Amino acid sequence: FDAYGTLFDVHSAASRYQARLGEQAQAVSALWRTKQLEYTWLRSLMQRYVDFWKVTQDALDYALDSHGIDDNSLRKDLLSAYHELSCYPEVPETLSKIKQMGLGTAILSNGSPEMLEAGVSNSNLEKVLDSIISVDTIEIFKPSPIVYQLATDQLGCNPEEILFFSSNAWDVSGAATFGFQTVWVNRFAQAPERLPGTPVMEIKTLDAVLE
Repeated sequence: FDAYGTLFDVHSAASRYQARLGEQAQAVSALWRTKQLEYTWLRSLMQRYVDFWKVTQDALDYALDSHGIDDNSLRKDLLSAYHELSCYPEVPETLSKIKQMGLGTAILSNGSPEMLEAGVSNSNLEKVLDSIISVDTIEIFKPSPIVYQLATDQLGCNPEEILFFSSNAWDVSGAATFGFQTVWVNRFAQAPERLPGTPVMEIKTLDAVLE
């Protein structure tokens, strides 16, 4: 499973402080996420890795600056909230049912180990996840094939044995191109990317895979 956007609601941090962000809350959150992803791609291309927490801070600073918000207290609170993102409501039960089927569960994420551990702990997902795999050990971000290779190496399996879930169509493309079976969790009815690799299934929420 991808983590951010798939298991965890990346917009829940800004939602928590919607009153302080005002009418710009949604736009700030959207730009924060967009720049966060852009910085991972650009840093990978430039071979200038910093961990995802630093990327997240830089992206927030850009988003706040772009909207003329200069509030260090709010910045601190938003980052703290990002460290404790809410998972989507169907996630715990869905992961539990997958585990009950005798299948292994793992996160493969751009997130730093500390971020992922905090998110998993905050949502009480420790018992329904077998492994947490972070790109931090290889210092490159998705969708580099090196990231997906990391999963096969750590889990001791072949690419086609992995069913990978992501809400990010570009991540689905990268994983499918590498050889994973993929499921696109298209939570916001987005148009498909014009990229190689096709998911075996498209669902709106994670629990739909059990139907």
